[in-house]
Amino acid sequence: MNLVNIRRNLAYRITDPMVRILSKSRITPNALTLINLVLNIGAAYVIATSHFRLGGVLILVSGLFDLLDGALARLTRQTTKFGAVLDSVADRISEAAILCGLLIWYITQEANLEIMLIFIVLIGSFLVSYIRARAEGLGWQCQVGLFTRAERVIVLAIGLLINQIFTRSIFIALCILAIFVFITVGQRLSYLRKQGKIEGD
Repeated sequence: MNLVNIRRNLAYRITDPMVRILSKSRITPNALTLINLVLNIGAAYVIATSHFRLGGVLILVSGLFDLLDGALARLTRQTTKFGAVLDSVADRISEAAILCGLLIWYITQEANLEIMLIFIVLIGSFLVSYIRARAEGLGWQCQVGLFTRAERVIVLAIGLLINQIFTRSIFIALCILAIFVFITVGQRLSYLRKQGKIEGD
């Protein structure tokens, strides 16, 4: 079983009971997407004001909503192209907001190394998502890679949650993200290069 299938199976096990309950309500997948976005913006604000543990909790909760919207859309047959675009846009805004919240806090601390790491992570994260979007626009599937959005959310949330116990945890989380997002970029480019050779592109 490859990494993509492992992610899908874990997501299914987490979301299936909740999605079946939500399917009996009037809530729509797009509403869940917007709730996810609002929670992430709220998390960005509390992180910027140094409430890291609360920020970590909000990120994890919003991550759950990020899993639920797509699962609900599939179960209730409400999948739409607009919904897919809205979900992608909300994800990009959410990730940027969280990192900007951290950036604001580190600027007040004059922590230049952490500020540089945040910019590296932000660029790398957007590249990971852009490569997939560009590939799919060309008719290729590209879900490979170690650090998709789910892994990035989990690592950053853990760093925030344990910061009071281990004060360098956010810095370590940023280092991990800075390394692995670009490993993921490399994995996706390598995968697409092989796909191109197979298809004679």
